[in-house]
Amino acid sequence: MRLSEYFLPTIKETPTEAQIVSHRLMLRAGMVRQSSAGIYSWLPMGFRVLKKIEQIVREEQDAIGCQEMLMPTIQPADLWRESDRYDAYGPEMLRITDRHDRDMLYGPTNEEQITDIFRGAVRSYRDLPRLLYHIQWKFRDEVRPRFGVMRGREFLMKDAYSFDLDFAGAKHSYNKMFIAYLRTFQRLGLSAIPMAAESGPIGGDMSHEFLILADTGESEIACHKDLVAMDWESMSLESDSDMDTLVSSLTDYYAATDEQRDPQAEGKLGDDLIVARGIEVGHIFYFGTKYSEAMNAIVTGPDGQDVAVEMGSYGIGVSRLVGAIIEASHDDNGIIWPPSVAPFTVGLINLKAGDDACDKACEGIYESLQTAGVEVLYDDRTGRAGVKFAEMDLIGLPWQLVVGPRGLKEGKVELKERRSGERQELSLEAALNGLTG
Repeated sequence: MRLSEYFLPTIKETPTEAQIVSHRLMLRAGMVRQSSAGIYSWLPMGFRVLKKIEQIVREEQDAIGCQEMLMPTIQPADLWRESDRYDAYGPEMLRITDRHDRDMLYGPTNEEQITDIFRGAVRSYRDLPRLLYHIQWKFRDEVRPRFGVMRGREFLMKDAYSFDLDFAGAKHSYNKMFIAYLRTFQRLGLSAIPMAAESGPIGGDMSHEFLILADTGESEIACHKDLVAMDWESMSLESDSDMDTLVSSLTDYYAATDEQRDPQAEGKLGDDLIVARGIEVGHIFYFGTKYSEAMNAIVTGPDGQDVAVEMGSYGIGVSRLVGAIIEASHDDNGIIWPPSVAPFTVGLINLKAGDDACDKACEGIYESLQTAGVEVLYDDRTGRAGVKFAEMDLIGLPWQLVVGPRGLKEGKVELKERRSGERQELSLEAALNGLTG
């Protein structure tokens, strides 16, 4: 993509309405624009990141046999009356009436909707277990939306739902999702820590939230240092028992949010204790038969008796993750994207657009990178070098390839790694080999 043709409305000044780093940088980097309180339009740069996060989440859900579907944003109120949550949910639910005076709502979550779909299709234990998910926009009418996409009213969420015959099956589905979440966050460049949590309005008696460490986190957390250092993605799980054993071992580690911290337990950990700020990026729940009994989601068991299915739900805030990643990965100059979610891999900077040698070299580099499948944003604009460098640092692409007339005379280009700030003068061939290899 040529920057001269790309819609990237960056802002030099810090927006006064933005209170946290991610909100400030997303506005300054031209990723989002506010439509109304807590509701944002996603501009091309922000949308590219959002879709990359969504795809990683999708791949990890697919890997554990979770099947993707799509449910509507607008749901009938009668389903929520069946579960007795319509009145109980509170003012965060946006309630509406259609032209036929039917009560409807903009879904804040989908337990009722998926239970209705399941009960209309599944009758026998032979059709269990099932894991289903979708990635869909949600709306919760927060009384005070703030912090940009971190606490908005409209947000993109992956929510998955499990259906099992008994508790043992439900626990195994829960454990599969537990591990999938750890792998997902690691692929996103994040170290996520699982912590026992309250179930809240979802219900149930087993729940974990996943928090990433960031200096600007919402709450203080404490945990064993081993939880931060683990490599979740490389874990070998060759059998179901391996997975269940692994989850049990992980939940044995001390980890607590601010309201649940235990000074006595922390004292025993000594140097193994880490205290930091955390941001919630995912939450999983087991709630048994809370919805299946209320909504008559019944199957015939192997003994011929009717059984209310055991259920769980599993959420990841996809749009919230964009802000969370920035909170965890930035410096004074701007965003530092992990390569897996960066909107482009390379920022190609032509220091003297209009110069024949620079233009020819940059066009050749641009074509070579694209042919090799490397996503590149080419700054082909005329203008001051300082402005180009500042904007590239602001948008945070992993690599910057700088081409100028002085370097070309010596057969050199400059390659800068955004995260470390390390700069190398290389031959053009070596730089291309490094970026495409």
